[in-house]
Amino acid sequence: MTESTDNPTVCAPRPAPRRRARRWVGGLLTLTLVAAGAAAYRLDLVVPWYDHFFAAPAAPPPGPAEVAPPAGLELPPVPDVEAVAQPLPEPGAVSARKVEAAIAPFLADPNLGPRVLAAVDDLTTGRSLARVGSGTAIPASTTKLLTSLAALSALGPERTFQTRVVAGGSGTIVLVGGGDPYLMAEPNDQDPLRYPERADIATLAALTAQALRDQGRKRVSVGYDDSLFDGPRFNPAWPPSYAAEHVVSPITALWVDQGRVPGSFRRVEDPSASAAQAFADALVAHGIKVQGAPARGVASGAGAELASVSSAPVREIVARVLEVSDNEAAEVLAHHVGLEVRGRGSFSAGTKGIVETLRGLGVETDGIEIYDGSGLSRENRISPEALLSVLRVAATGDGDLRTVIESLPVSGFTGSLTNRFDDAFPQSRGLVRAKTGTLTAVSSLAGIAIDQRGHALLFVLMADRIAKPDEDRAQVALDKAAGALAACRCGPRPRLTP
Repeated sequence: MTESTDNPTVCAPRPAPRRRARRWVGGLLTLTLVAAGAAAYRLDLVVPWYDHFFAAPAAPPPGPAEVAPPAGLELPPVPDVEAVAQPLPEPGAVSARKVEAAIAPFLADPNLGPRVLAAVDDLTTGRSLARVGSGTAIPASTTKLLTSLAALSALGPERTFQTRVVAGGSGTIVLVGGGDPYLMAEPNDQDPLRYPERADIATLAALTAQALRDQGRKRVSVGYDDSLFDGPRFNPAWPPSYAAEHVVSPITALWVDQGRVPGSFRRVEDPSASAAQAFADALVAHGIKVQGAPARGVASGAGAELASVSSAPVREIVARVLEVSDNEAAEVLAHHVGLEVRGRGSFSAGTKGIVETLRGLGVETDGIEIYDGSGLSRENRISPEALLSVLRVAATGDGDLRTVIESLPVSGFTGSLTNRFDDAFPQSRGLVRAKTGTLTAVSSLAGIAIDQRGHALLFVLMADRIAKPDEDRAQVALDKAAGALAACRCGPRPRLTP
């Protein structure tokens, strides 16, 4: 079983009278966009696509103090403002006893099975507040926290990946994969809310066709080069059933729609060949004659570039990976980390590069043993303390690394937590940001909770021996444990200075 995200259903309103229908629909659309935009902005998820729709003004409007009075009117100067109360002090020390009491009933739920690990730390002080169990557990998709932090550090938040077309020999052009995890077959103009913005093969073909016409060429052969990543394409640490059940695509440096069959969740057998065929078909649609079927090869370094399209920056890819737990994109990021740190784009180099990068950031890596970047492997093992260390570095590091925290799903509102926390403490909704982890018999949750008195608590909750009939109830138990932290008054009330 792998993680999935369900979209909430939007109910259609009753029709308005015909004479007012156009005005009513337009007004409703405006109100809906404004309301959705405001809600998402508060959750730090709207900035990239908000700017896509609403251009910022060239300069901010002047403040009241900057507006001159009308001619002939003299106003007294504005007096200095005096504080009417002392600033609020920092929250007091968090009580470890209260934290332990908050989570204990839910972590003792028998639906979680015989092996439960948990750790809670005070983000502000770094003090350990609770520990349950010891050792390591199967992390499932909380592994993506490691991949994301390493990608931001090793690659940089603004790195992009180019898909190029270069001239080959004897009338051939070569499509060169650059490892864009979100390259599409067609433009996504009809889905403007899709995030991040994505390059597509159809646009690349249009640019290439124009470049060929400029050279007076109307007939070409097409080759494709996906050699940026090394094999194997299917991780040997994954169960063989993942291929037969179309759980994950073969990982390559060249694909469209993440290697999926159009309109389906099924995966194609050879994503690179399918992408090249889509490119060739698009060339034909733009009036270029393509001879034969696309052939795999390696582009010559001397070939002149005819056209290229660019991916979204790494920070936006990371945001998407964490929000919806995207397995394929996480593996592509891990391959890029391998290329950057170890010189090879493979599963092995990627995981080694991730651990090496994290160690350089000060993460406690002794409790980390991983074989992929997505968490699909059941051979992965991570300790709660190692995950806490990743979260702490992300939360306290520079602004680039804090993208990890800002991109975590919000309890009851976004991503893989949209339809969760229904049975948890109501006051915890919106106060927990966490990465989910789900495999058969495995459930985990790792993130940050803000308690009722403003304390920031890092937490990791893991169970990896859950009986299959109890999996849904086990997930609810972990939601309740995380929700209990957000509902807790775990430290003293801030005391105002008279």
